[in-house]
Amino acid sequence: MRFRPEQHLRRQGDIRAVREQGRRLECRAFTVWWRQRDLSPPLVLSAGLQIKTEKIPPVRACVIASTAAVGDATRRNRAKRRLREMFRHHQSLVPAGCDLLLIARAAAVDWPVGQLEQKFAEACRQISPVAKVENK
Repeated sequence: MRFRPEQHLRRQGDIRAVREQGRRLECRAFTVWWRQRDLSPPLVLSAGLQIKTEKIPPVRACVIASTAAVGDATRRNRAKRRLREMFRHHQSLVPAGCDLLLIARAAAVDWPVGQLEQKFAEACRQISPVAKVENK
């Protein structure tokens, strides 16, 4: 699967909303902040009519690596690249309509990729039941 442009969480307001209104999971090599978005916002037409769309919104993600947590530019870039790739491969595990904020730590560069993917899969399993309850 690809990491498409519409899946990038870019706006400062969206990122802030994940941090302020979302939940956090510690995964040792990285931290996952997540927030469930409204799955079906109504489409408002010019005449004031609302149509509920059935399209499932994509999962959006943002990867952050700070100098204090990860190290110099080379290590930060490697950590972000590894976390983006991990998300790309396992995005199907994340509930639809979630915004994720992946915050790298130094171990994100040092751990084997398989171990990172295992931690991400565990985090997704913890997110899924809670996201289903919040959507109802």
